[in-house]
Amino acid sequence: MTKPSENHDSIRAVQWQGDHLRLLDQRLLPGEERWIDCRDAEQVTRAIRDLAVRGAPAIGIAAAWGVAMAAQQNASLEPALASLRAARPTAVNLMWALDRMKKRIAAGADADALLREAQAIQDEDLAANRHMGELGASLIMPGSGVMTHCNTGSLATAGYGTALGVIRAGVATGRIARVYAGETRPWQQGARLTMWELVRDGIPAQLIADSAAAHLMKSGAVQWVIVGADRIAANGDTANKIGTYQLAITAKFHGVKFMVVAPSSTVDMATGSGEEIEIELRDPGELLSTAGTRTVVEGAQAWNPVFDVAPAELIDAIVTERGVIERPNSMAMQAMFGG
Repeated sequence: MTKPSENHDSIRAVQWQGDHLRLLDQRLLPGEERWIDCRDAEQVTRAIRDLAVRGAPAIGIAAAWGVAMAAQQNASLEPALASLRAARPTAVNLMWALDRMKKRIAAGADADALLREAQAIQDEDLAANRHMGELGASLIMPGSGVMTHCNTGSLATAGYGTALGVIRAGVATGRIARVYAGETRPWQQGARLTMWELVRDGIPAQLIADSAAAHLMKSGAVQWVIVGADRIAANGDTANKIGTYQLAITAKFHGVKFMVVAPSSTVDMATGSGEEIEIELRDPGELLSTAGTRTVVEGAQAWNPVFDVAPAELIDAIVTERGVIERPNSMAMQAMFGG
């Protein structure tokens, strides 16, 4: 019998090819499935910075392969580590993966050992996602409707996904009957990527405009909002794709539960609260255009933060591969992640 964790699970967007890294270019989906071959650490850095690869776990995995590839090529590792670290400032998984590789380098690891470490990071992420899927789905009453934001699936991870992994597991076990995906402006990761994954893996879902979320929750169709995270602070405050904070507020008002799903590598116990998290600002032009076509009058200005922070008091459950924290706070976070 097929395990629930194996259903609806056909996508692997980060693939090591023995001497280079192959990435599914997420900027072109769903219109075109094009792969990028990164043949050195600088090309991996560019792919991360330009959002060809995105999603906190996937960024960390790609960066680990970038370091391993530099070692394989006998390139200087310090510049590779520095350029990869600077590619995206908010996602703590990037720093975590690079620190893990740096620790192995400091211990004298050769190129083969670094390749094995990168593979371990990728394999562990996939296993963690499947376990988180089971843990998160167990919190959901059978027949529930769920809403998600941005893309937290196989495209954003080693495979299966974090929040989307919970949805995959919940659909497979009959706990989730309805799935709604917010479009996620300005890069439309929900519309372009999450819907692509759901359709490709045979999961019935409906796309909604970001601004339709409150109306949908009011209708009673949604029992849980399930999102990922780019950084979780020591008190449970969670940075995630812009728009997450307003979903958390709206969910609380309508009595809808709010779940954050992320690997323990996303938890940053050195960051006390969400106030300390650096929020990445990107090119205002991303907001002034749609798919490269200018849609706003010339001369207009824009403010384009990529993330926001949902405070812990708006979160009902944080799910990691280590377990579930319900109603997160500093004490609960310390108990699970302080060691």
